[in-house]
Amino acid sequence: MSDHRVLLVRLPCNPIFPIGPIYLADHLHKQFPGLPQRILDLAAVPLLDVQRVLRGEVERFRPTLLVFSWRDIQIYAPVDGRGGNPLQNSFEVFYARNPLRRLRGALGGLRLMGSYYGELYRNLALVRRGLRWARRHHPDARAVIGGGAVSVFYEQLGRRLPAGTVVSVGEGEPLLEKLIRGESLERERCFLAGEAPRPGLIHEQPAGMEKTACDYTYIASIWPQLDWYLDGGDFYVGVQTKRGCPHNCCYCVYTVVEGKAVRVNPVEEVIAEMRQLYARGVRGFWFTDAQFIPARRYIEDAKALLRAIQAEGWNDIRWAAYIRADNLDAELAELMVATGMEYFEIGITSGSQELVRKMRMGYNLRTVLESCRMLARAGFRHHVSVNYSFNVIDERPETIRQTVAYHRELERIFGADKVEPAIFFIGLQPHTHLEQYGFDQGLIKPGYNPMSMMPWTARQLLWNPEPMGSTFGRLCLEAFERNPADFGRTVMDLLQRDYGLAPLEEALHAPVEGRRALATAVR
Repeated sequence: MSDHRVLLVRLPCNPIFPIGPIYLADHLHKQFPGLPQRILDLAAVPLLDVQRVLRGEVERFRPTLLVFSWRDIQIYAPVDGRGGNPLQNSFEVFYARNPLRRLRGALGGLRLMGSYYGELYRNLALVRRGLRWARRHHPDARAVIGGGAVSVFYEQLGRRLPAGTVVSVGEGEPLLEKLIRGESLERERCFLAGEAPRPGLIHEQPAGMEKTACDYTYIASIWPQLDWYLDGGDFYVGVQTKRGCPHNCCYCVYTVVEGKAVRVNPVEEVIAEMRQLYARGVRGFWFTDAQFIPARRYIEDAKALLRAIQAEGWNDIRWAAYIRADNLDAELAELMVATGMEYFEIGITSGSQELVRKMRMGYNLRTVLESCRMLARAGFRHHVSVNYSFNVIDERPETIRQTVAYHRELERIFGADKVEPAIFFIGLQPHTHLEQYGFDQGLIKPGYNPMSMMPWTARQLLWNPEPMGSTFGRLCLEAFERNPADFGRTVMDLLQRDYGLAPLEEALHAPVEGRRALATAVR
């Protein structure tokens, strides 16, 4: 261990607070207090400078172990992709009737392809070159790569990385600890680039660990860029209160990446971490859990944390999170408002209870509405983002009318100006139930490349199948044309114009046939 020097590199991405590399460095420091470490966040560096900055850091620090974190590969991001708007460009190519508009979409798609493949090439080159530069000083230097993008696309990326690179799936703390100790990695969720990963690697459950408060005094000493995130005061700073997600949503990979077992961090450790950040001027916190309240059994854990926040006297903070809005009671709603919840996001996917069940979401939409009414009664007057993923499984005019009716009820509860419908079309990802459904229905074939942006692949992976696909495509194009700055609300208005409103009770009721269909829709 005394010979190791660890450089943790976050590869370029949107500049979101890099909680993953921070927690990895903190864990290694607690296990090996004398271990030299540095964090380099290339998301906070101009793209033209990332190679020069990485090389300079490697030359100065001379690491024996480079740990690369690849946060995301947003192939079919619904809006605001880094290279443009892939949803709009794709729909213009696939569904526009005007040839000039189709040409515009094609040109935009070419720019997106250039941006996407350029980003892949750049990040892979940074890994190769960083390792090569490190080996000039230490011939036995090794590279590890992990993060959200790697956990989803590990099979594809593993074939393009330098041979021998350790490819980590899911949590990296135990793997890095074993690497430093020189122990076998045979039981870890990883494999070596150039070798085939063992079958079902993504579905193996993490061993689990108890998370203690991150030591930000130490992190500041090895990460000069920390103040870049804190000085502006407008960033949410990530704090994790638990890991794991017990649900089986048909398109989501959180369950397989983080594991189904929910591991709740001790309240006193979460508060100790927040206390350090608060002392550094942080007032905005994002709880980075897959779900802040993943099931009703965790309501008391959430209450304990919020009561502890109250006990600290932090009446000037604001916080946000993804929440399962069916897992609230009146006391928790009051605590959420009293402790400064400023924004929350719920991914109900559909306002039709029938489709919610078919997509294995585990939501009771009637309970979600009652929970939202509790929040409104408790005084919540801030922003709500509601994620809708249209046309996933068995969408039809009746379910569209139900979703519009459900959304209008949310607007009545919070106010139309507070509820933002975020319109998604699923980008098909490996290792999900939806992928298996696509195989079963003949929509995709085994051996397809989930990282492809070629036009003949894009139409399959940007999930919008017929018979409703063309209808949604043309309607979304109309929304982009009318009001791109308020795309979600415009889509809802157009859906109501074309399909009308169902009675709310119809949206909340799932027929028995819908329950039976679930068994065949996503086995």
